Amino acid sequence: MVRLSRAETQERNRAKVLAAARDEFAQQGFRDAKIDVIAERAELTRGAVYSNFPGKRALYFAVLAELAEQSAGAPHAAPGETIEGALGALARSRVAAFPLDDEQAGLVRDLIPEVLADERVRRPFAQLVKLNGLLLGLALERLDPPERPPGSPIPRRVRLAETVLTTLHGAGQLAAAAPGLVEPFDVVSACERLAGLALNDWWAPPVIVPAAQAADRPWSPPEGLDLVRAESFVPADGVVALLGTHRLAAAEEAVRAHNGDVTVVVVTSEPAELVPLTRLIVAEVCGGLRQAFPRPSWPRLRVVCDATGTLAAAAGVLAVSDETEVAIRVERGRIVATADGRGAGHAVSGEVSRVDSA
Repeated sequence: MVRLSRAETQERNRAKVLAAARDEFAQQGFRDAKIDVIAERAELTRGAVYSNFPGKRALYFAVLAELAEQSAGAPHAAPGETIEGALGALARSRVAAFPLDDEQAGLVRDLIPEVLADERVRRPFAQLVKLNGLLLGLALERLDPPERPPGSPIPRRVRLAETVLTTLHGAGQLAAAAPGLVEPFDVVSACERLAGLALNDWWAPPVIVPAAQAADRPWSPPEGLDLVRAESFVPADGVVALLGTHRLAAAEEAVRAHNGDVTVVVVTSEPAELVPLTRLIVAEVCGGLRQAFPRPSWPRLRVVCDATGTLAAAAGVLAVSDETEVAIRVERGRIVATADGRGAGHAVSGEVSRVDSA
């Protein structure tokens, strides 16, 4: 018999815990699920469960994140080529994931009550939903109608995206609370009709931003997983914004100010719970986005979780929190500008102040 390494044993035990927890949460719901029963299902000790997950809620979020990522299919051969077509395709991918029976509903029914019960989770959840609205809005903007006059600005589509996500989220909650009530075809039709909704959508740049400082040092980041594209990558040239889970809405400041690639590095002081929550919420939208939108229209925004702080350290940030807002600009593999504080992503996209290194 081949002896497993310590890392392989830990990975196998983690997979066993996740599988056992999925069954327990599906049958009992989050509130009534028991760690002792999960350990028994996994044929492990209670301590082995806690060595992988510090608490039941962290385990619950990890189960839901894994399911959301697994359910995201490959991009369709014929995604929507118009705003209406893409929204219809997105809605079809989402309603296909609605719970069909009480056991499936039992997995997701307690998510929102658990989010609402604790401010430490509610605030990051709200910011993640805003980030999802931005991601979908940016994709919609890249599908702007061809009849738009040349040279005219592309309309912002974030409010449209948020309205669509509100519709899909509400339908999903009803499907979980009352399986069989929601008619999927009606949800798809409603989202397609929203494409023609006229919204007074606009975005104003921040009034006060920190002064960006010039820099000249190498940028050698580790590889990360882009949650938008579900693929590994190494952050290269462009703007890299390190945002705590209370500051994710600030991603739009970097996107609107920088005419190029933007990477959002999600950092947190509670990685055990908030990293899987981030994976879950982003996967719920981006799994459908990858299926519903042609790849050229995917947003020029990448999102990566930095659970260990290695990406932050590469950017020169040694301590992070849920309020972190730091940005760097990278050109030809070197950090050329940095900013810290509210509006940092906007700041590094413009002119920078030269600082005498002596």
